[in-house]
Parts: sequence; structure tokens; C-alpha cells
Amino acid sequence: MPQKILIVTGDAAESLEVLYPYQRLLEEGYEVDIAAPERKTLRFVVHDFEPGFDTYTEKPGYTWPADLSFSEVDPGAYIALVIPGGRAPEYLRNNAELRKIVGAFFSADRPVAQICHGPLITAATGHLSGRTVTAYPALEPDMQSAGATFQDTEAVTDGPLVSSRAWPDHAAWMREFLRVLRSSPSGTYSSPSGA
Repeated sequence: MPQKILIVTGDAAESLEVLYPYQRLLEEGYEVDIAAPERKTLRFVVHDFEPGFDTYTEKPGYTWPADLSFSEVDPGAYIALVIPGGRAPEYLRNNAELRKIVGAFFSADRPVAQICHGPLITAATGHLSGRTVTAYPALEPDMQSAGATFQDTEAVTDGPLVSSRAWPDHAAWMREFLRVLRSSPSGTYSSPSGA
């Protein structure tokens, strides 16, 4: 039976940041479930970078069904967690069920991949303190307020946590996440020091 990976997301998530890891992990032979506040068809968005804009633009993206609601998730059934970005993390971080799910992965020392605005969720759970991360560059103050050291680079690995800035960094992000997953067939990461 394939090992299972959970993606947590919601409406207004960035299309590529959900679907790229979803398809890449399926390609590697993992079973992947998408969980959201409720089972429904989610409406994703496309964030793009256009000349003359001070920030990214947002357009309608793909729709995709959620496999589970957050209340249906058993974190122990999954070896790893993926937290995409987009605007979804801005409101998802307030969801108590989701904070419990994320906390369970960190407590069990299981791999977590986060990208773009996804770290807003892990920051809300208190699990970034003392870690080194990257995120969408505008989130640098948020990461520092959460007690993390921010690096503006494609991908940062800190133990079982792999973070990335945005969809242009997908290749580096998934390469690092797959390396972490492969180093831990049981889904529990052990740092070289055993900590």
C-alpha cells in the first residue's frame, strides 16, 4: 500500500502550488489527499508577476475537489504534510482543526513542505520559532515575528521542514522535500544529531 501525504488548502490557494506537488508526489508513487475546511470543489487562483505591478496579480485558476474536510483528517495516517500558498493561508491559519493537524506533524517530527504564504499557517501554530525558513519575500517580517530566521532563497531545509518562496522555485522545493522524504521511509525525520 502506498504511503500517504496530506495537502491542506482552501479557496484562493495558488493553483500551481497545490497541483504541482500533488502531481509530483503521485508520480513518485505516494497517495495524496487534499483536505480543506469542508469537502467541496475548491476554487484556486493564479498569481503572476507583471511589469509595472508592485506585487503579484491574481486571476481565477483551476477548480479541484477536496478529498476530506479538516475534521475528517487523521494526521497519523500520513507520513508528510504539504502547505501551499496563495491567499488561502491568510484565513486557514484561524482554523482550529487545521492548527491541530499541523501541530501533530511537527510533534511527530514528520516532514512538512510549505511554500509562499503557507508559512503563515505554521507561524500561527508556533512551530517556526528557532527555525530557518523562506517564504514569499513580503512575509519576512512575519517569519521574524514568529521567531524564525528568514533566508531569501529558492528552498530552505531545516530538519524535516522544507520551505520555498513561490511557484517559480518549485523544482528546488520538491527536490529538497523528496530528499527529506527518501531519507525517512517511515515518515519520521531524524536529524543527524538525533535531536
